[in-house]
Amino acid sequence: MKALLIDDERLARQELKNLLAPYPEIQIVGEANNAETAIESIRQLKPDVIFLDIQMPGKNGFELLEEISGLPEVVFVTAYDEHAIRAFEVNALDYLLKPVQPARLAETVKKILHKDTSATTENKEQTQPLNDGDQVFVKDGEKCWFVKLSDIRLFESEGNYVRVHFEKNRPLILRSLNNLDERLNNRTFFRASRKHIINLKWVESIENWFNGGLMVKLRGGEQVEISRRQAAKLKDMMSL
Repeated sequence: MKALLIDDERLARQELKNLLAPYPEIQIVGEANNAETAIESIRQLKPDVIFLDIQMPGKNGFELLEEISGLPEVVFVTAYDEHAIRAFEVNALDYLLKPVQPARLAETVKKILHKDTSATTENKEQTQPLNDGDQVFVKDGEKCWFVKLSDIRLFESEGNYVRVHFEKNRPLILRSLNNLDERLNNRTFFRASRKHIINLKWVESIENWFNGGLMVKLRGGEQVEISRRQAAKLKDMMSL
């Protein structure tokens, strides 16, 4: 597992490196002391997990996440506990408080390695590309559906699950959004954010939103915010 450490304090990065040293499965491939450097490092090094501080000069950790798509797993490492709820809203794998305790870090490493094993198994089982006209099997508890992909307007990540929006149904499936993103036709299904993939054929309206982003309303009534970077990507993709 390739890891990137992102913290504006050199001593904090060094302490985390020392704490991770007993885990050979976690290979630290780089460090960054601000968001801009981190964004470039993520694009170049393609880490599997990032250990991310929240309070940094310039962009904070949450703003960094808005700038990149196809994100690795995120473990927040911060001295402040008031951001915990928002951290899990952006689907963070874990949230560590400084000073990081070895026993608590061991739990995080276990989560990272379990996630990697699950993802490897999932990728072996679910690697075939999907076409818009394909029917997919969706099961949630005792309920089952065969659904055309073209009828699905939104995939929404909820922890280790994805909520599938079609007709009036909202079943949860045990799948990662990253895996779906790799298999879906990217001319139809657009990765709007870390938590959402939207079907562009279901878009009813688009409005300019805060900080250069967009707000998309789907014909099913859902509203999805698109970050500035993803908004630029969408405009570029859809322009003549």
